[in-house]
Amino acid sequence: MIVVRDIFQLKFGKAKEALALWKEGLPSIKKSGHQVDRLLTDIAGPYYTLVLECTYRSLADYESAEAKTRADRDWAEWYQKFAPLVEGGRREIFNVVA
Repeated sequence: MIVVRDIFQLKFGKAKEALALWKEGLPSIKKSGHQVDRLLTDIAGPYYTLVLECTYRSLADYESAEAKTRADRDWAEWYQKFAPLVEGGRREIFNVVA
């Protein structure tokens, strides 16, 4: 099993707007096969951090869900609204060991 964390550094003051957009976009990525476990916001650390955490049985399952998401026209339209709110980000992928 693997955990994937997409970590977004949002532009100053854009957290509420970004969170609202993610709540709107979640059904689209779930439809593509992403198992969304949590949507997290910062308490401490870098301000305006938003984390999407998903779990998959394997890296192949993750790659399959990503391919379906990228082919989804609704996702592409949603992403065009979200991208301007983001300053930067990164992806972390972990093996679940316990």
